[in-house]
Amino acid sequence: MNTSMMTASVTMGQLQKKMDTIAHNMANTNTTGFKRREATFSDLLFQQVNNQTVPSMETGRLTPNGIRVGAGAKIGQTSLRTEQGSIQQTDRPLDLAIQNPSHFFQVEVSNNGESEVRYTRDGAFYFSQNPNNPDVLNVVTGQGHQLLGPNGPITVPADHSEVQIDENGRISVILRDGTTAPAGQVELVRVQRPQILEQIGENLFGLPDNLIEQGYVPADILGVIGAEQASLKQGALEMSNVDIGKEMSEMLLAQRSYQFNARSISTADQMMGLVNSIR
Repeated sequence: MNTSMMTASVTMGQLQKKMDTIAHNMANTNTTGFKRREATFSDLLFQQVNNQTVPSMETGRLTPNGIRVGAGAKIGQTSLRTEQGSIQQTDRPLDLAIQNPSHFFQVEVSNNGESEVRYTRDGAFYFSQNPNNPDVLNVVTGQGHQLLGPNGPITVPADHSEVQIDENGRISVILRDGTTAPAGQVELVRVQRPQILEQIGENLFGLPDNLIEQGYVPADILGVIGAEQASLKQGALEMSNVDIGKEMSEMLLAQRSYQFNARSISTADQMMGLVNSIR
């Protein structure tokens, strides 16, 4: 196959993956707590073609000897960008916005009958009836996953009239008789290596199954923070950190690159046609 065709076709396939990443970011512009991803490219292997067989002819040459013929480019990394999103006031008691970009909520997810801990920045929580105790309510995500504290899933008395959550994550409720009672603590984790986290859907992150093979242990990635280090805002939500203007610019650049490589294939095909038509 013509080298230029092969190089262009390989690069086009990788550009399509970048377009998919951009499309995913744009589709989640209004997703609470969503963190965008950014694709970067790196060169594939290249071949050094030394077509000059007379060394004396290269005297005074300033550029590298020979010709470097590349094999295109590939996605080098799709990095998770954890910059803080804008805070939107909602005045809803169970909406919580994390004000530190490296902190995450912990939620309990049931997977094939086993409970696993997952991590999210989505602070929209709700009350759900506890099936084992009608006198208490579970605090859950929109998908029904329970919010975790230092002692497990957080629950509050069902007969409360108001919920208050301070900036350190301490939860207190005002009961219907007017008394105030503590109801738990939101426990956050600090993500020290966000690029190791794995997106598993529903705006959740988890640790990869091959973490040990990568040379890490969970303590290298996550660290539980104390209540005094937490910074929450009740009645507000962190919005997506996607900049729609930036994503549109990246999409246009990717489309232009794709078009350029497609033109390379077309030009190479025309050249091969001219050669084949020579009699």
